[in-house]
Amino acid sequence: MSKISIIIPVYYNSDTLMLLYEDMKAKILGDIGDYEIVMVDDGSGDDSWAVMNSIRELDDNVKLVRLSRNFGEHAAILAGLSQCTGDCAVTKQADLQEDSELIVRMYDKWKEGNKVVLAVREERDDPAVKKFFANLYYSIVRRTIDSKMPKGGFDCYLLDRQAIEVLMRLDEKNSSLSLQVLWIGFRSANVYFHRKDREVGKSRWTFSKKFKLAADSMMSFSYFPIRFMSGMGVVMAVCAFIWIIGVIIEYINTGTPVRGWSTLMCLVLFSTGVILLTLGVLGEYLWRTLDATRNRPVYIVDEVKEPGSKDG
Repeated sequence: MSKISIIIPVYYNSDTLMLLYEDMKAKILGDIGDYEIVMVDDGSGDDSWAVMNSIRELDDNVKLVRLSRNFGEHAAILAGLSQCTGDCAVTKQADLQEDSELIVRMYDKWKEGNKVVLAVREERDDPAVKKFFANLYYSIVRRTIDSKMPKGGFDCYLLDRQAIEVLMRLDEKNSSLSLQVLWIGFRSANVYFHRKDREVGKSRWTFSKKFKLAADSMMSFSYFPIRFMSGMGVVMAVCAFIWIIGVIIEYINTGTPVRGWSTLMCLVLFSTGVILLTLGVLGEYLWRTLDATRNRPVYIVDEVKEPGSKDG
């Protein structure tokens, strides 16, 4: 009999956790056989930890992990994967935007022999602007990083025990866990779902976090930024060379003095901006290299409460 672990990263989700557990209990927990729920508190500042303990008292299959501070959702998922004991593990968001039945569908795909199962967003009830930028991000990822990225993207996925062990060995910082899941390969399958709008609670997925994810994705899995900067440098050098030749020819043929200081200053400012942008890109790569060489852990576990154990 196989065992499935359900990994739930928690960050300011005190108002949705009990609703999530009750929904899973009513719809899937009685049908999937042997299971464990691993909830990871990623440094929440609300009552999430207290609610998690209340759920643990209701279910002997619930395991709690508390991180020392906020390390980010991907680090929280990695912490949960490192603590789970199932033959496979599925990630579940705590915001009630994915139907709990999705876990059963992914579990069935795993039973068919797939070691990675992605829950792909076929449609999403988000504002038009949010959907535009989300689709733009996934389009850029498909074209510059990994063509296997689904068009709708994914946040939830199921991993076989072998895939989990590979992710644990990667130990990458400032990276995208979703892209790591695609990178490791293995036989995979997709299940599609409609992502609902959030009705309870407030999203903590801020613009700065989204920007960092985009930068981490590009820097960790693609050399496109470096190639783009190199290409821009070559294009500017060629244009400058052609312009110089044109100025010299005009001066020799017509005696026209060199003029156009406004144009010259615009070009100087533009080229300076490109140089600073190039240095910024190189700095991002250097920072990530420094951060990796310091060998700091991706997350720090403060407390673990095993399933069924009694608090002292």
